[in-house]
Amino acid sequence: MFDIGAAELLVIVIVAILVIGPKDMPRAMRTAGRWIGKVRKVSAHFRTGIDAMVREAEHEDMEKKWKAQNEEIMRRTAMTNEAEHGEPVMTGPPPTAESAAAKPVPVSSTSPDSSADKVSDSQPEPSASPAEEARKPAAGNPAAPGE
Repeated sequence: MFDIGAAELLVIVIVAILVIGPKDMPRAMRTAGRWIGKVRKVSAHFRTGIDAMVREAEHEDMEKKWKAQNEEIMRRTAMTNEAEHGEPVMTGPPPTAESAAAKPVPVSSTSPDSSADKVSDSQPEPSASPAEEARKPAAGNPAAPGE
Protein backbone atom coordinates (compact mmCIF):
# COMPACT_ATOMS: atom_id res chain seq x y z
CA MET A 1 0.00 0.00 0.00
CA PHE A 2 2.68 2.52 1.01
CA ASP A 3 5.56 0.62 -0.61
CA ILE A 4 7.85 0.74 2.42
CA GLY A 5 10.98 -1.35 1.98
CA ALA A 6 13.32 -2.81 4.63
CA ALA A 7 15.76 0.10 4.48
CA GLU A 8 13.01 2.70 4.86
CA LEU A 9 11.49 0.75 7.77
CA LEU A 10 14.89 0.66 9.50
CA VAL A 11 15.22 4.46 9.16
CA ILE A 12 11.72 4.93 10.65
CA VAL A 13 12.56 2.66 13.62
CA ILE A 14 15.86 4.48 14.33
CA VAL A 15 14.15 7.90 14.19
CA ALA A 16 11.34 6.64 16.44
CA ILE A 17 13.86 5.34 19.02
CA LEU A 18 15.71 8.68 19.00
CA VAL A 19 12.54 10.81 19.24
CA ILE A 20 10.42 8.66 21.57
CA GLY A 21 13.16 6.98 23.49
CA PRO A 22 13.67 3.30 24.24
CA LYS A 23 11.74 3.54 27.53
CA ASP A 24 8.42 4.69 25.96
CA MET A 25 8.81 2.72 22.73
CA PRO A 26 6.65 -0.33 23.75
CA ARG A 27 3.76 1.94 24.80
CA ALA A 28 4.05 3.95 21.56
CA MET A 29 4.05 0.75 19.49
CA ARG A 30 0.91 -0.50 21.30
CA THR A 31 -0.83 2.81 20.67
CA ALA A 32 0.20 2.79 17.02
CA GLY A 33 -1.02 -0.81 16.70
CA ARG A 34 -4.43 0.09 18.17
CA TRP A 35 -4.78 3.02 15.77
CA ILE A 36 -3.80 0.88 12.80
CA GLY A 37 -6.32 -1.79 13.89
CA LYS A 38 -9.10 0.79 14.13
CA VAL A 39 -8.28 2.18 10.69
CA ARG A 40 -8.32 -1.32 9.22
CA LYS A 41 -11.70 -2.11 10.80
CA VAL A 42 -13.23 1.12 9.50
CA SER A 43 -11.84 0.57 6.01
CA ALA A 44 -13.08 -3.04 5.96
CA HIS A 45 -16.55 -1.90 7.09
CA PHE A 46 -16.59 0.80 4.41
CA ARG A 47 -15.42 -1.66 1.73
CA THR A 48 -18.10 -4.16 2.76
CA GLY A 49 -20.80 -1.49 2.48
CA ILE A 50 -19.61 -0.43 -0.97
CA ASP A 51 -19.48 -4.07 -2.13
CA ALA A 52 -23.04 -4.64 -0.88
CA MET A 53 -24.30 -1.58 -2.76
CA VAL A 54 -22.58 -2.73 -5.97
CA ARG A 55 -24.03 -6.25 -5.62
CA GLU A 56 -27.52 -4.82 -5.03
CA ALA A 57 -27.26 -2.55 -8.10
CA GLU A 58 -26.07 -5.47 -10.24
CA HIS A 59 -28.90 -7.63 -8.89
CA GLU A 60 -31.50 -5.00 -9.79
CA ASP A 61 -30.03 -4.63 -13.28
CA MET A 62 -30.13 -8.40 -13.81
CA GLU A 63 -33.75 -8.59 -12.60
CA LYS A 64 -34.75 -5.87 -15.07
CA LYS A 65 -32.91 -7.67 -17.85
CA TRP A 66 -34.52 -11.03 -16.97
CA LYS A 67 -37.97 -9.46 -16.77
CA ALA A 68 -37.55 -7.86 -20.22
CA GLN A 69 -36.31 -11.15 -21.69
CA ASN A 70 -39.20 -13.05 -20.10
CA GLU A 71 -41.76 -10.59 -21.49
CA GLU A 72 -40.22 -10.86 -24.95
CA ILE A 73 -40.30 -14.68 -24.81
CA MET A 74 -43.90 -14.67 -23.58
CA ARG A 75 -44.91 -12.24 -26.34
CA ARG A 76 -43.21 -14.31 -29.06
CA THR A 77 -44.70 -17.54 -27.71
CA ALA A 78 -48.18 -16.01 -27.60
CA MET A 79 -47.85 -14.74 -31.16
CA THR A 80 -46.65 -18.17 -32.35
CA ASN A 81 -49.47 -20.02 -30.57
CA GLU A 82 -52.06 -17.56 -31.82
CA ALA A 83 -50.79 -17.98 -35.37
CA GLU A 84 -50.89 -21.78 -35.05
CA HIS A 85 -54.22 -22.17 -33.25
CA GLY A 86 -56.03 -19.01 -34.35
CA GLU A 87 -57.06 -18.00 -30.83
CA PRO A 88 -55.45 -15.64 -28.33
CA VAL A 89 -53.32 -17.18 -25.62
CA MET A 90 -52.86 -15.89 -22.07
CA THR A 91 -49.54 -14.03 -21.80
CA GLY A 92 -49.73 -12.83 -18.21
CA PRO A 93 -49.05 -14.73 -15.02
CA PRO A 94 -51.42 -17.59 -14.26
CA PRO A 95 -54.35 -16.86 -11.93
CA THR A 96 -53.76 -17.65 -8.27
CA ALA A 97 -56.13 -18.67 -5.51
CA GLU A 98 -56.02 -15.12 -4.14
CA SER A 99 -57.10 -13.58 -7.44
CA ALA A 100 -59.87 -16.17 -7.82
CA ALA A 101 -61.12 -15.44 -4.31
CA ALA A 102 -61.17 -11.70 -5.00
CA LYS A 103 -63.53 -12.09 -7.99
CA PRO A 104 -67.20 -12.63 -7.09
CA VAL A 105 -68.60 -15.89 -8.39
CA PRO A 106 -72.16 -15.60 -9.74
CA VAL A 107 -74.55 -17.99 -8.01
CA SER A 108 -77.45 -19.20 -10.07
CA SER A 109 -80.33 -20.96 -8.39
CA THR A 110 -83.55 -22.29 -9.85
CA SER A 111 -85.76 -20.97 -7.07
CA PRO A 112 -85.24 -17.93 -4.88
CA ASP A 113 -86.40 -19.85 -1.75
CA SER A 114 -83.85 -22.63 -2.14
CA SER A 115 -82.86 -23.69 1.38
CA ALA A 116 -79.77 -25.52 0.09
CA ASP A 117 -78.24 -22.18 -0.97
CA LYS A 118 -78.99 -20.64 2.40
CA VAL A 119 -77.39 -23.52 4.27
CA SER A 120 -74.25 -23.58 2.12
CA ASP A 121 -73.79 -19.80 2.40
CA SER A 122 -74.14 -19.70 6.17
CA GLN A 123 -71.06 -19.98 8.33
CA PRO A 124 -71.08 -22.05 11.52
CA GLU A 125 -70.82 -20.03 14.71
CA PRO A 126 -67.43 -20.27 16.41
CA SER A 127 -67.44 -22.31 19.58
CA ALA A 128 -66.30 -20.83 22.87
CA SER A 129 -62.81 -21.56 24.08
CA PRO A 130 -62.32 -23.99 26.99
CA ALA A 131 -61.52 -21.05 29.29
CA GLU A 132 -64.82 -19.35 28.42
CA GLU A 133 -66.71 -22.62 28.94
CA ALA A 134 -65.20 -22.97 32.43
CA ARG A 135 -66.36 -19.45 33.38
CA LYS A 136 -70.00 -20.14 32.41
CA PRO A 137 -72.22 -21.55 35.17
CA ALA A 138 -73.59 -25.06 34.72
CA ALA A 139 -77.06 -25.32 33.14
CA GLY A 140 -78.67 -26.73 36.31
CA ASN A 141 -76.70 -24.51 38.75
CA PRO A 142 -77.30 -20.76 38.34
CA ALA A 143 -74.63 -19.86 40.93
CA ALA A 144 -71.16 -19.03 39.73
CA PRO A 145 -68.48 -21.67 40.34
CA GLY A 146 -66.59 -21.36 43.57
CA GLU A 147 -69.43 -19.72 45.57
